[in-house]
Amino acid sequence: MSTERELIGFPVSLLDSDLYKFTMQQAVMRHFPDVQASYRFTHRDQGRYFSRECYERFSEAVSRFDRLTLTAEERDWLAKAYPQFKPDYLDYLARYRFKPEQVRIQFIPVSEDGQYGNLDIEAVGPWVETILWEVPLMACLSETYFRTVDTDWDYEGQEEQAYEKARTLLDAGCVFSEFGTRRRRSYRTQDAVVGVLVKANKETTNGGKLLGTSNVHLARKYDVAPIGTIAHEWYMAVGAIKGYEQVHYLALKLWEDVYPVGLLLALTDTFSTHAFFKEFLQHPEQAKRWNGLRQDSGDPFVYAPYAREVYRQLDIDHTEKMIIYSDAVTVDKALKLNEQCHEYGFRCSFGIGTSLTNDFKSVSSGRKEKSKALNMVIKLASVSGKSTVKISDELSKNTGDRETVKLVKQIFSLPSE
Repeated sequence: MSTERELIGFPVSLLDSDLYKFTMQQAVMRHFPDVQASYRFTHRDQGRYFSRECYERFSEAVSRFDRLTLTAEERDWLAKAYPQFKPDYLDYLARYRFKPEQVRIQFIPVSEDGQYGNLDIEAVGPWVETILWEVPLMACLSETYFRTVDTDWDYEGQEEQAYEKARTLLDAGCVFSEFGTRRRRSYRTQDAVVGVLVKANKETTNGGKLLGTSNVHLARKYDVAPIGTIAHEWYMAVGAIKGYEQVHYLALKLWEDVYPVGLLLALTDTFSTHAFFKEFLQHPEQAKRWNGLRQDSGDPFVYAPYAREVYRQLDIDHTEKMIIYSDAVTVDKALKLNEQCHEYGFRCSFGIGTSLTNDFKSVSSGRKEKSKALNMVIKLASVSGKSTVKISDELSKNTGDRETVKLVKQIFSLPSE
């Protein structure tokens, strides 16, 4: 393969990733510096295949990831913009280099001519190192796919569309952040979207607010806050390493050891929100310390009533707590949830991803039919040789080893199907 041609989807910076990967990397460095981990790719679009060219161009870009470094200017900005990062972690990040040898990418042909097939992707190595692969791998693959396989789209109207979405949210008083790095159509798309959101935010006077973006590089470029805290893999790993009894309490406690203030927003659905709240009720002092909750699967409209009842049982004023909604949020969904939260007395905000950075129509349909984003994930598969699992509030959409999923569901008294 030529080294001269363009590297499609190549990150523009080491910081061209989501903040939560860096916050979790610092926590891993603190608590689990020697733990080995593996990540696995899952593509959920049945019958939608990658081309051999896509595979080759993607592999070529990944092989060059070791070029990415944290610049002195980026480090100085990060220290000021995000004081939760300690000097020893920033020293580590300045030394950090991706190791492409940690990633195995295999093309599995399914077409008769061998030109189309599936991808098998795995990243293996120390957790503190491999934790940064997930987001840029997905962003790179998405852009490569839409530059080499599905090219029936263009950028016409994208900025105007994003602006209209932003104004609708802002004028309705919604508070939101841009969360679209992982499944963006391209870096160009996300860059344009964030720029337009910032513009719309400056123009509004109706009570809504853009909090920032999950993309750290774009937060720096547009002088907005980088947004993000904790993801499922933290709970998944703590459960696999420490055991599942009191896993939620322990995962939150370990996080508080690193971030005693400011980043205390609990993601509740790793092993089901029911299991989380059952444990939450046993630790009222911890529940008081945490600023709010994040909803990321299941029916979002049952979440606020459920959370309010839990806080009432804990004798905690729920009106002082925040709910963040981040599961496939669209403008319409955000408007309805924002109204519901106000009715129930919660403060709320929204993390909006694919709906902002990968909302395209096909050109061949006269821009009437949707050009669908890839339905893919890269999840933590194991730590210390033990399988990790995610149950979520969609109890049929589990990830992880089947036997471990069965065991965890038994521990939390969840239905097997």
